[in-house]
Amino acid sequence: MKQFKYFFSAAVLLLLAACASIGRPDGGPFDEEPPVLLEAVPHIGATNVAGKKIELVFNENIRLEKAFDKVVVSPPQMQMPEVKYSGKRVFVELQDSLIPATTYSIDFSDAIVDNNEGNPYENFVYYFSTGEVVDTFAVSGTVLAAENLEPVKGVVVGLHSCLDDTAFTGKPFERVSRTDSRGRFTIKGIAPGDYRVYALSDANQNYLFDQKSEAIAFMGSSVRPFASEAIRPDTVWRDSLTIDTIKFVKYTRFQPDDIVLRLFKEEFHNQYLVKSQREPHNKLMLYFAAPNKELPIIEGIGFNADSAFVLERTAKNDSLTLWFRDSTLYRADTLAMRLTYKVIDSTGVFVDRIDTLYSTTKRKWEKIRQQEREKYEKEAANFLKLAKKREDYDENNPPVYTPLATPLPVRFSGSSSMDVNATVRLTFDEPLLSLDTAAIHVSVKSDTLWVPVDFVLEHSRTNIRQYNLYAEWLPGETFLVQADSAAFKGIYGAASKEFKQEMRFRPLDDYAVLYLDIRGAGDNAVVQLLDKAEKVVQQTKCKNSRCAFYFIKPGTYYLRLFVDDNGNGVWDTGNYEKALQPERVYYYPHSLELRALFEYTQDDWDITMPLDKQKPLEITKQKPDKERKKLNRNATRKFK
Repeated sequence: MKQFKYFFSAAVLLLLAACASIGRPDGGPFDEEPPVLLEAVPHIGATNVAGKKIELVFNENIRLEKAFDKVVVSPPQMQMPEVKYSGKRVFVELQDSLIPATTYSIDFSDAIVDNNEGNPYENFVYYFSTGEVVDTFAVSGTVLAAENLEPVKGVVVGLHSCLDDTAFTGKPFERVSRTDSRGRFTIKGIAPGDYRVYALSDANQNYLFDQKSEAIAFMGSSVRPFASEAIRPDTVWRDSLTIDTIKFVKYTRFQPDDIVLRLFKEEFHNQYLVKSQREPHNKLMLYFAAPNKELPIIEGIGFNADSAFVLERTAKNDSLTLWFRDSTLYRADTLAMRLTYKVIDSTGVFVDRIDTLYSTTKRKWEKIRQQEREKYEKEAANFLKLAKKREDYDENNPPVYTPLATPLPVRFSGSSSMDVNATVRLTFDEPLLSLDTAAIHVSVKSDTLWVPVDFVLEHSRTNIRQYNLYAEWLPGETFLVQADSAAFKGIYGAASKEFKQEMRFRPLDDYAVLYLDIRGAGDNAVVQLLDKAEKVVQQTKCKNSRCAFYFIKPGTYYLRLFVDDNGNGVWDTGNYEKALQPERVYYYPHSLELRALFEYTQDDWDITMPLDKQKPLEITKQKPDKERKKLNRNATRKFK
């Protein structure tokens, strides 16, 4: 019996081992070949086609990946075609009526993949003609964001044979393509002739520019497609690392293939009052949907608004703050005002709009008054408690508690470690009623003594509660900024306390200097020094194609240039109706590693190099999609 038990146990173990081995079959080699097209109905390049159904037959089961995004039909279809698959077949049914004597193309990109391993059938374009001839010309190029040369993915690029400017705004494109992750596009099946090329972020998918919120690009001239014979190198690999031979192969080159379209949004302001907010009670904030060139007209209902408040505004007038001066106004439960500002009507014309605002803060104001009352009573009780302990306390004539005024805070940007080119700022919690420059002192440390220096205190152009302090800040030196008490007084009566702040500026040894000689820049070029996040660190204007940056902290930097055509110091967008292109932008194609104590001269920047080759990849946010290549997994796999 024992022998039988041992035999039975061994048999069970062997059986389990055999079962376990069944769970890890070898499986054979991986499928690394893409599907093969066996048949197309109608056949590729067919002419005089009248039907709207297409069927594609492959040698293995397939599936479609992101067909809605990848499959592009040209001419564009107002009704989305039906694209589906089953087994080894792909079915396409066009919904629009077919246009006579027209070449149709269906660009599948890499949407068709085999069902098992996902190997793509790449760059597949099916085409046919409803006439006698199949048109074969093509144009290619790149779409870049005009402001920062980012490749734009998924934007529609289209052609018009009508060269009139109104075609873009009144007619759908005749032929279309869509940009890939590199911003590249190719429009195929083009008939001979002249065309205008456009790019459009087609929000409503009607293939024309009819919404000002849509980003667009246009060329100032037309293009004429053509083809020529060309030669290209073709590398034959012995294995994955070794080149066998390089052959030169003839092919047909379709041109132009280097079109660059700079995509931009027009300055369109669908202006309206988003909200009004009165908190705290002494100021009213107005938020608008977009910038406005003109300030709104504000009229008080029941009070004179001419001198009732101090107006604080942002640089683009899209946010306003009304600081009410009179306490009888801001302590009122409700304030009523009439606001007149510009909006755009349905015809695109600016017209006046009048809004009536009722600002109510009854509950909030009651809470504030209750808090002030409780604070006063608590402080008065403590004052009286202390007064009773004094020997001169007279119960019949007790002292009256007078609360101390809350001082006006001064927020000073200076610190113990400052950059020489930093702006020293003084910011206040409320607009100032007055300031006394005689009560402000700036000194530099010389040995153990403080020596007075000249300074300028300038009101900020963008913030009425901010002042900029300028002096000859010297590298490596220590400065002292002082202000006597009551040097600053706010509109609500609060005065500042005495304050002093030392500032030590970094020595020259902490900085690098960069000199630039830019070919083709001109005198109206503005150059920006950028950090790794593309934030502007410094900005300067060119003169005779030259400029310089000083006091640069050590680190990695990049360079951007824009041609300031109107001389306002900022980049400006374009306008299609005015045939105005956005201001041109260029990048230095390499990063700069700057070290302290070094002076660098860069004279190899040529802004005339192709735009799509300029922006360094490390700061390009729209990275190209990884190429879908054969994995070649069988090369390292052993088979029995």
